[in-house]
Amino acid sequence: MEFYICHVSKASNFSIFLRLFRESFLFAFETLRVNKLRTILSLLGITIGIFLIIAVFTATDVLENKIKSDIQSLGNNVVYIQKWPWVPEGDGEYPWWKYMNRPVPGYREVVDLRRRTQTDEAMAYAADLNGEVVKYQSSSIENISVSCVSEDFDKVRNLDIRNGRFFTEMEFAGGRPLVIIGADVNDALFPKDDGLEKVITVHGFKMTVVGILNKEGTSTFDNSLDNYVIVPLNFARNLVNLRSNRIDPYIIVKAKEGISTPEMKDELRGAMRTMHSLKPVESDDFSLNEISLLSGSLEQLFAILGMAGSIIGGFSILVGGFGTANIMFVSVRERTNQIGIQKSLGAKNYFILLQFLVESIVLCLFGGVLGLFIVFLLSTIITLTSGMTIMLSFSNIMLGLGLSAAIGTISGLVPAIMAAMMNPVDAIRSN
Repeated sequence: MEFYICHVSKASNFSIFLRLFRESFLFAFETLRVNKLRTILSLLGITIGIFLIIAVFTATDVLENKIKSDIQSLGNNVVYIQKWPWVPEGDGEYPWWKYMNRPVPGYREVVDLRRRTQTDEAMAYAADLNGEVVKYQSSSIENISVSCVSEDFDKVRNLDIRNGRFFTEMEFAGGRPLVIIGADVNDALFPKDDGLEKVITVHGFKMTVVGILNKEGTSTFDNSLDNYVIVPLNFARNLVNLRSNRIDPYIIVKAKEGISTPEMKDELRGAMRTMHSLKPVESDDFSLNEISLLSGSLEQLFAILGMAGSIIGGFSILVGGFGTANIMFVSVRERTNQIGIQKSLGAKNYFILLQFLVESIVLCLFGGVLGLFIVFLLSTIITLTSGMTIMLSFSNIMLGLGLSAAIGTISGLVPAIMAAMMNPVDAIRSN
């Protein structure tokens, strides 16, 4: 029997709480409706703050996902041996004069490295010739990059060949006039057809198309092959001097499964220093670049942008919090007589407290939802107009709502406590 009474009491309290929450929501909505200008100005800070914070976090998430996707396409276990570093090596100023005197990598070094190293799965030599014109009959496309590659290039760089194939070993050895073209090159030269087996002109030479790449789209690291044509290295010797500083040749090395990039870099550094006859006290005359160097710098930039957005948004939310607190103090003062009547009819202090606290939270949630809606609207517009996919993630939505609820709780706590502690007699007598 006692258990039944306890059960009824709990159900009754829960019903009262739901009724209280409903009344508080209606009070908040009525406050928004009656005091439109005051409420809009007060909630503007919450809306702007949530918009700035969530917009920055959403943009950061999109860029980070893009970087991770680009790294995956290149392989995060790949090292580029080059003359120039991607980021300054060591502390202090950028010693460009030291890098200027370095030798450019040669194909002979690929042969020697294959013999000296054990941690690599594949190794290739490549050089890019930029600003070329590619022609087919009366059609042409300008500002195309010609990538001159050695065998195993398809093993160190993910090539998504839509139609056709990669070069064979015999074609590499014989320096055959063959070419693989990017998606944009194919679409420009062959808008109504496929360029496979067609003969195009590259740098004045007739070359047969043996492969067409799938479209990769824009890339964070500007490594998309859409505007590239790929030719065998031995044929490329007819096009350009491969040891020229103008084309900045490089060696790409991919680590074996289970071998870490730092481990492979240590072996490559030792082999390169031995091949260049460098003394222990001499600095490296080459650079070992990897994508993580760039992604690490970009992640730091994103962290700074996120912090800046959070600070600006935090100030806006702080202003909005003071505005919400002001609304709640005014609301308590306007409803003092009503609070006294509720208390005289038996309303507990925590009921009065929850009534105003829920009202404050609901007011801030209105501002937060509006800020999230603006982010969603802008994300949808950018996605539809630019082709870049920007999505408002569930975690960012929950973060925005959580921040709104938190600022509502903080802003409404003092006014709610003040209302709950009122003397019912004094409250009823007030006007």
